[in-house]
Amino acid sequence: MRPTVQQIIDQIEAFAPPRYAEQHDPIGLQIGNRAQIVHKVLVTLDVRPEVVQEAIDNQIDLILAHHPLMFHPAPHLDYKDSQQKMYMDLIQQRISVFAAHTNLDETPGGMNDWLAEKVGLRNIRPFNPRPKDFTEPTIYLGTVGELTEPQSVLEFAQDCKTIFNVSGLRLTTHQPGRLVKRVAIIGGDGGKFYREALLAKADVLITGDVYYHTAHEMLADGLSVIDPGHHIESVIVEKLPPLLEQWQQQHDWQFEIQVSQVNTDPFQFI
Repeated sequence: MRPTVQQIIDQIEAFAPPRYAEQHDPIGLQIGNRAQIVHKVLVTLDVRPEVVQEAIDNQIDLILAHHPLMFHPAPHLDYKDSQQKMYMDLIQQRISVFAAHTNLDETPGGMNDWLAEKVGLRNIRPFNPRPKDFTEPTIYLGTVGELTEPQSVLEFAQDCKTIFNVSGLRLTTHQPGRLVKRVAIIGGDGGKFYREALLAKADVLITGDVYYHTAHEMLADGLSVIDPGHHIESVIVEKLPPLLEQWQQQHDWQFEIQVSQVNTDPFQFI
């Protein structure tokens, strides 16, 4: 049986409920037809013009992304504008786009747990509770755990380069030789929550897009921070397909799962 776009959405939203998302985060179905039959799914971190072309070339029906396609309403649809052309291409090719963003970040077993598992942390638990308009359950944006063996800040940062397959990263520390045991992780832009990492007694925080002045505050407060970039959330292309396969088996669904081969990281180290 071929599922519809809505049936796949229902499974994702059962795993990462929309109400877990941060306020004003434009999650969910952004373009498409909920009744559309799905033959092929493409999993990606970002939806960029190259990914859209990849979807067209592979006759994809549904793109599942972490980062929303549209963070702001489109002021117009002008084919000369590359961003607007991307939207129009998706509509013309009848490709639906669904994004699970901060709801996936804040769900147990979601993005931050995936990153913690990739680093090899043990005794993983949540930290940094987020205010919501409901009281139960408590929702957290961040994961903290322990390394199997302590290592220095510098050694751990070098390992993170390999673990996340990045050619460079930014290390903020006054103590490169200090031993690291407890590590906090917030995928994406989590520098603003560094004080919560300190409250969780983390030796190091891993997060992306650390702001210059915030980095100075981190140093002043004695926290070492590893910034391997926002793109480490591409772990979604490893972790979401097995969930899709599980739902296929549960519902006797038949559709092909593809992983985007496009590197959407906008930065290069030279």
